[in-house]
Amino acid sequence: MARVAEIIQRATTAAAEFRKLDQKQTDAIVRAAYLAALNHRVDLAQMACEETGLGVWKDKVVKNVIATQLVYEDIKDQRTVGVISVDPKNGMEEVAQSIGPILGFTPVTNPTSTTIFKALIALKTRNPLIISPAMAARKCTAAALDICYQAARGAGAPEHCLQCMDRASEDTITEMMSDHHLSLILATGTNSTVRKAYRSGKPTIGVGPGNVPVYIGRTADIAFAVENVVRSKTFDNGTVCASEQAIVVKQDTAAAVIAEFKKHGAHFMNPEEIAKVGAVAYDLERRTMKAGVVGQPVSEIARSAGITVPEGATLLIGQLDGVGPEYPISAEILAPILAFYVEKDFDTAIERCSEITRFGGVGHTAVIYSNTDERIEYFSRTIQAGRILVNMPSTYGALGGMYNTLSPSFTLSCGSGANNTTTDNITVRHLLNIHRITRRRPNPKWLSFDQSKYLDSGISAERIESEYNRNF
Repeated sequence: MARVAEIIQRATTAAAEFRKLDQKQTDAIVRAAYLAALNHRVDLAQMACEETGLGVWKDKVVKNVIATQLVYEDIKDQRTVGVISVDPKNGMEEVAQSIGPILGFTPVTNPTSTTIFKALIALKTRNPLIISPAMAARKCTAAALDICYQAARGAGAPEHCLQCMDRASEDTITEMMSDHHLSLILATGTNSTVRKAYRSGKPTIGVGPGNVPVYIGRTADIAFAVENVVRSKTFDNGTVCASEQAIVVKQDTAAAVIAEFKKHGAHFMNPEEIAKVGAVAYDLERRTMKAGVVGQPVSEIARSAGITVPEGATLLIGQLDGVGPEYPISAEILAPILAFYVEKDFDTAIERCSEITRFGGVGHTAVIYSNTDERIEYFSRTIQAGRILVNMPSTYGALGGMYNTLSPSFTLSCGSGANNTTTDNITVRHLLNIHRITRRRPNPKWLSFDQSKYLDSGISAERIESEYNRNF
């Protein structure tokens, strides 16, 4: 692997060349990379599944399609070069400028799709991208980036506009993050990776964990809700951070919801089975899910836990009485495992959803199945989640572009509760410096007011306000 100084120097040179490109040239580069990655959607998915041992290759194909086709459709017509908006009345123009070299981390759970996504938004904004892959997904990540790079180069992108760091040590990553030529860090990955990025002092767009609660209300279509949850939670064996983690229902609907889950092959565990699965799924000392369970099918999790489940079981569900480390499957577990809560009324159900979110999922995503506007509005005000999804599968809904108009993204920020700067689905607008040209437009109130009155402490604020607004 090249030394950090060499990688940064290449990126800095590429940044200078990028700034020479106009919108038409930029768009041609993005389209070339998008088409190339879409053409390789299947082999990249198979490579990711084989290398990491996580998930389902067919679902990883869908992830690659989201990262290519849906992302491209979302960004292709956006202006990212030069003047991007003009407001003649207020004398304001906005000018987009690239920000410079970006360091992007990619997770083992979504290695190729996240790489493609970050490559496309970096190319669209004319920012060189340096990818630091998860160690267990180095080959597929490098392959995905190289496919985008070769296509981009063929369309006129600068040399070294996309680079991949192979087998980077902790010291190397620290050195890279502290280099003054680096402009931004896109931190998608483990909690430790995100924390390290923020500690670097470099501008960072980070993400947070997603302990997603799902409330199924009395007015919900229960069959519809459960079908959505099962399809979403089993997608790629639950490896998307926005996948459902806990189901919350009231006593009067619990039996119907349980029956519906069983129709879809869910196995409801007894207390002994819950304890065994919790032991293999959650690291009590480190307070995090265990890597060995991530992205594994129900059959493998059951084998590891030493429990017996029906052949073809789709989900492992455990009914719990509380939330926290003493209830291991109440935490974020990126696998086909769900916690299940039965509460006496609406208020206690929503408080339970809040409790789940606070246990490692603040700012991320929450789901409500309901057809009552008042309930939906209350839920949205009460739950600390940046994405409140109504009557839709959480995995697909949070990623955006399929069931709603959220920007399709593989970087889901979670706001101040997770020490992030935004709750947005990250996209091209977050990778631009917007300069504003403002033309003289005098403020008549300010110019006509006798400003000497500000110096007179005997004049009240109410009188100043009145006179300031007089004749306007």
